Amino acid sequence: MRERVRATLVLEDGTTFEGWSFGARGETTGELIFHTGMSGYQEVLTDPSYRGQIVIMTYPLIGNTGVNAIDEESARPQVAGFVVKELSLIASNWRSEEDLHSYLKRHGIVGIEGIDTRSAVLHVRSAGAMRAAISTERHDRETLRQLALSEPPMDGRDLVRDVTTSEPFVYRPAESKPALLRKLGGAEMVPDVEHATDQARPHVVAFDFGVKRNILDLLVAAGFRVTVVPARTSAADVLSLQPQGVFLSNGPGDPAALEDIVEEIRKLMGRVPMFGICLGHQLLGLALEARTFKLKFGHHGANHPVKDLLTNRVEITSQNHGFAVDPETLPSTCKITHINLNDGTLEGFADETLRLFCVQYHPEAAPGPHDSAYLFHRFREAVART
Repeated sequence: MRERVRATLVLEDGTTFEGWSFGARGETTGELIFHTGMSGYQEVLTDPSYRGQIVIMTYPLIGNTGVNAIDEESARPQVAGFVVKELSLIASNWRSEEDLHSYLKRHGIVGIEGIDTRSAVLHVRSAGAMRAAISTERHDRETLRQLALSEPPMDGRDLVRDVTTSEPFVYRPAESKPALLRKLGGAEMVPDVEHATDQARPHVVAFDFGVKRNILDLLVAAGFRVTVVPARTSAADVLSLQPQGVFLSNGPGDPAALEDIVEEIRKLMGRVPMFGICLGHQLLGLALEARTFKLKFGHHGANHPVKDLLTNRVEITSQNHGFAVDPETLPSTCKITHINLNDGTLEGFADETLRLFCVQYHPEAAPGPHDSAYLFHRFREAVART
């Protein structure tokens, strides 16, 4: 039986929760946010967009299906810490390769269980996302509050540099997903590319700001040949690769801290079709001289309703972002395409003249529903028109 070791979570305003350690022992700090999905905890843990954040899972029992290599969205857990109501002592699933406690311990991620996660989430919803500390070594509230305050605030923070690739590479998934994508969007959705040569596929350059593996899988499944490049690749170097489209990925931190990246994106606009997801959406907004702002507690979950204004259909979406684009600051050439039905925030826009479109949410559904998989097909159609 695993030894019970005391752990303490303290927020920067002094709010304190006592629980038990799991994963690695030690201390960690980060911005405390919450995720409302009932499943998909491994995809959450390995999503680079969660870099610098301590994640509370609102579903009460976590770890019951274990972890496996297939469901990882990056090479390792990216969260700063993990908070759950109850850690399952049993990992019961035929795909499980390791239990959650051992997995987090192996990767040095500090977790705390046994706290009232409902109370913690209600506090964050009321007071807003804030810095926090978890410790198994010290338990004095003021000491840990000061530790939490030593964490840099998310505003103005560039975390992309911590998660981007260091070198360009051609993405070759172990197993692409054309059959799955056809199932999600209809047989006519994706061309038969399973036996197409690389040169027969349209070439897309994907900026890696913290890209999730399933996004790249679905780009391949949609028929693209994908070259992934570091976040700070120049526009000239991107164009030298002769892409037929450019993709801007998700990623962590404050988009306004990435002025140099925004400038390179601006140089690419209008040259080739562009598609952005999450941080990519925010960076396209900034490149168009719009403004971004920080949400009170962000959108993190697999159950957020979004309306597609082009079709009047409502999608249930997966989301993970703490910043948003102010729609009032977009240029008149932009058309708002998606809105969040919970709070009315901007979830997507397009500019036909510049041949770009983007969404704030995560259509790759890892974790989450598959309602928005059509967007990869929409990108394929945009590239085909060039």
